[in-house]
Amino acid sequence: MWRLHLCLLVALAEPFLNSKKTYEYKYEGLVRVGRELPDLVESALKMRCTFKIIGESPQTFVLQISNVDVEDFNGLPGKGVFSPSQKLTERLSAEFSQPIVFEFSKGQITDIRTAPGVSNTVVNIVRGILGFLQVTVKTTQSFYELVELGIHGVCQSSYTVEEDSNAKELIVSQMVDITNCQQPAALYRGMALAPEDKLSKQRGESVVSTVKHTYTVKSTADGGLITKAFAQERQYFTPFNVKGGNSRLRDIELLKVSDTTDKIVTGQMQSRGNLIYKTEKDLRPIPVVMINLNEPMPKILDLIKRLAQANIYHVDSASSTDILNLIQLLRVATLENLEQLWKQVSGNDEHRRWFLDLVVEVTDERILKFLETRFKAGDITANEAGQALVVAFNHLSAEPVSVALAQEFLTIPFSKSHPLMWNTVVLAYGSLVYRYCVYTDPCPITVVQPLLDMATSGLSKNSEEDMVLALKALGNAAHPSSIKTLLKFLPGYTAGAEKLPIRVQSAAVQSFRLLASRDPHSVQDIVLNLFVQRTLPAEIRMLACMVLLETKPSIALISVISEVLLEETDLQVASFSYSLLKGISKSRTPDNQHLSTACNIAIKILTPKLGHLSYRYSKNVHLDWFHDDFLFGTSADIYMLQNESLIPTKLMLKGKMHFIGRILQFLEFGFRADGLKELLVGKIPQLKKGITDFATIMNILSDWQNLPKDRPLLTAYARVFGQEAFLMDVREDSIQSIIKSFSPSAGKESKVWEKIQDVQKGTSWHWTKPHLVYEARFIQPTCLGLPVEISKYYSIINAITVKAKAEINPPPKEHLGELLSSDISLHTDGFVGVTKDHFVFHGINTDLFQCGTELKSKIVSALPWAFDLKINRKEQKYEMNLTPIKTVTELFSVNSNVFSVLRNIEDPSLFKITPMMPETEDSQKGLPLTKNSEVKFRQCADAKIYGTSVCIEAEAKRAHYLHEYPLYYFLGHTRFSYQLEPDATPESVITVKALGLSPPAKPLGYEGVAFYLPTAQRDNIEMIVSDVGEEANWKMCANANTDKSQTSAHLRWGAECQTYDLSMRVSAACQPESKPSIYTKITWGALPSVFTMIGQRIQEYMPGISYIMGFYQKYEKNPERQAAVTVVVSSPQTFDMRVKIPEVVVLRIHHMSFLFQICLIAFLLF
Repeated sequence: MWRLHLCLLVALAEPFLNSKKTYEYKYEGLVRVGRELPDLVESALKMRCTFKIIGESPQTFVLQISNVDVEDFNGLPGKGVFSPSQKLTERLSAEFSQPIVFEFSKGQITDIRTAPGVSNTVVNIVRGILGFLQVTVKTTQSFYELVELGIHGVCQSSYTVEEDSNAKELIVSQMVDITNCQQPAALYRGMALAPEDKLSKQRGESVVSTVKHTYTVKSTADGGLITKAFAQERQYFTPFNVKGGNSRLRDIELLKVSDTTDKIVTGQMQSRGNLIYKTEKDLRPIPVVMINLNEPMPKILDLIKRLAQANIYHVDSASSTDILNLIQLLRVATLENLEQLWKQVSGNDEHRRWFLDLVVEVTDERILKFLETRFKAGDITANEAGQALVVAFNHLSAEPVSVALAQEFLTIPFSKSHPLMWNTVVLAYGSLVYRYCVYTDPCPITVVQPLLDMATSGLSKNSEEDMVLALKALGNAAHPSSIKTLLKFLPGYTAGAEKLPIRVQSAAVQSFRLLASRDPHSVQDIVLNLFVQRTLPAEIRMLACMVLLETKPSIALISVISEVLLEETDLQVASFSYSLLKGISKSRTPDNQHLSTACNIAIKILTPKLGHLSYRYSKNVHLDWFHDDFLFGTSADIYMLQNESLIPTKLMLKGKMHFIGRILQFLEFGFRADGLKELLVGKIPQLKKGITDFATIMNILSDWQNLPKDRPLLTAYARVFGQEAFLMDVREDSIQSIIKSFSPSAGKESKVWEKIQDVQKGTSWHWTKPHLVYEARFIQPTCLGLPVEISKYYSIINAITVKAKAEINPPPKEHLGELLSSDISLHTDGFVGVTKDHFVFHGINTDLFQCGTELKSKIVSALPWAFDLKINRKEQKYEMNLTPIKTVTELFSVNSNVFSVLRNIEDPSLFKITPMMPETEDSQKGLPLTKNSEVKFRQCADAKIYGTSVCIEAEAKRAHYLHEYPLYYFLGHTRFSYQLEPDATPESVITVKALGLSPPAKPLGYEGVAFYLPTAQRDNIEMIVSDVGEEANWKMCANANTDKSQTSAHLRWGAECQTYDLSMRVSAACQPESKPSIYTKITWGALPSVFTMIGQRIQEYMPGISYIMGFYQKYEKNPERQAAVTVVVSSPQTFDMRVKIPEVVVLRIHHMSFLFQICLIAFLLF
């Protein structure tokens, strides 16, 4: 609960101060941050002082503050006491000791002036103290509303006035609506790319604030005198829906009024503005850390060296949070400091990388000037430049000076030195423009003009690559003034646009995706016109429909789409559009609340005609989920656009998170396969001998060299938070370079040759990537003059270390092909790991002190390895020996807890951090609990043949409150760990051999032997893997043989290969007189119980799955231990599929692309 007691001196109709009087007050301010429950720890800070208001002239007054005392609290309410904070008291006393001048006229504080050295934090506290003067009292009305300037901004106040005739006093109550201020002092940072979901906010809020003041006004000879004032300000916050909150209290009491005798000497003063709270421009204090920021240079160097050293041989999770300390220090360094640091770290690869990866979090013009110097000097690589610039541009504070400096990178020659880097520069600039326009209305056209010029230039030169890049950047920027330029690339709007490559037209249509939310009506008119033109390519119409639905059209527009689809003759367009409507009709996320109703009506109309269309046609698959109580949900989409070819024209996958009233589109991946499609279209019938006709397949693939040089085989892109950040074309020259490097004929000029020479000498490689994924902050002033902040930080450290040494006998002398006849022995060890830190802070955050609640979670993943590999390709010998671990190795762990914290800059090492759920039995008293639990679990399984034990540890402490407090479940401590520990068995016989012939000994582990026996008619392969323990009899026996039309395999395993067995046969027929076909049959005998269970599940779900996928189904009595699949190519573009399992037969005609889509989706998802 947040309560503020204020004593305010005002006149009736307006506050009144007599310039000949001195007013002395006692002040007490209290802030509490917690859950308002007696058995949960909270933090609190209390400040007391006395102050005088001394008149200098009728409109000028001096504020003097003295007797400052600061105390803090960190513990259970009612079970602890406040402790003095001596050094913080001294710091504040020193700043408050300087007089403060303010102008006061007609009940309004118009200007506050202080000495130059007074901090912004102290000035804001002064604003909170003086705020009690800014109140309007009307004696002729019992209720009235006013828009007034206050510490929260220019906000609406509602007043009620009651008269106490006995005491001759007025009781005035004031409610301030701080959620809808005309000029809010509240500040958002890091949320520009997460659009607000208004419909979600209607269902509930994650932040709710209330402000209420009560004044007692007594009539005096000079006017109205406020003899007592009480203010209560409360804020509720939860990562989900609101349940619980925090509070602040302020108490001001008038001690006495006396005549002014002496004038105050104020000295040099500077204006600090009016009563509205002022936020530091650079938001310097990161809320979850507090360090001394004086002399940052040596501290930065020390942290870089320590972090680099700590993360060489593993990811040091204990030091991962230090990257926030490093970012904090970098943000206070000057541009000259950054240049000096670069000179000191650039010569060391490790230090250089850490510096470049984190200096980009300096989010103002300093980082742009620093990177501009690097670009012009050319003292960083294109890879370093691209990585640094994309983060810097996307984390940059979008101010006019920053946008102007960022434009310079579009003209620096180094930006164009590498195609991928140039793409990054252009796309990142578009993202910066978008974020700038979020906070600037109207947004000037000058910021987007370079991109408009780039698009026009590409069009005039007919450069497909330049046009696509510029259009994608314009799509990132989403500037309303770009619509006129975008129309030049759309058929039906500009003469000749229909002759542009489909890829260009497609990019132009998709450029409207973000504009759909900024200017939905203009976008609707444009894309609807594209959708209804049946002469346009199917891909353009499908994308137009996708963008149209992103504008959240009305039910009338959905009706228009339905009417078009009822008459549609292009089944690709019909199928894709129908699936879009169908997916939205089932949506449960708030942003689709109204649209889903309209789509549901449309689906009922369209299903009789379009509901039967199969996966041979273009589709959208939409899945989503939303929980109203938590105001949290997710959604995912897969878009497959294709024509009558095997390969889809375009494939897109995207995922969104609906969280705290906003929509975060974390990732989107897309692939375009124009060149690959052109390569394969019409070539499938050439396979006269079916899928075993390898010569024809290689001949088809070899045609890629004959494709146009300017036509990429494949284009890939990625969007992060809705912004396209990565664009890459895979072209003929790239493939040619790879093939040439790995060719057996490649010699000493090959890069692969160079690497092989390094490995023979012994080589190592190490890479780390620290990254602040997001920093989102919401800062709202309070009537105390202190900022309450809600912040979220998510940081990652990725690391990989590889060591390798090889012996090659004989070593290659002329070309790589010589390796095929050499004995190769390779030893390698290393690790790959990642640490993820997530923080959520709620409370007071200033550069002097912090008081709040923190959620801290850490996820650690690591995978070490050490093994020896022996290869003799000529004799078909392969052997691998795994080296057992020697130390405890944590493969995966999760730790999280919620803490109450207190920090102050005068005693940064004496911070107080206490778990919100205390470690005492007293926590079980107070609010009724349904369950209070603490669980500890540890279980290990020995794998002695590997020399290790696999251990799982879990620990959880929870308090389950009554049902109205379900989120409090997350307040407890959580730990989970999955780790490897050395086994007690002696680390000399612990070995694994795979595919090795004639081993010289019988150690613990597994031994494999393989035989390859080719004949003129067929190839035979046999393999035996056995447990080589002295008393072991477990074996796995496999044999396979293949000829021109059939492949069969038989697998047996268990005791002497006799326990379980499984067989499979695949045959192909591709005779001129018959249709090409593939027949697959699987038979089995005894199987492990898990296999049987899986089979039963498949049989149970087969009817439903086959129905969803459009199969025809009938029941037949088939062999109990047999399954078969028959595929017959019925035409160049379709095939018949027949699946038989016990008791069920399903069959269906499919388009060729069905198989490709299923394989591609499986690859991308898994």
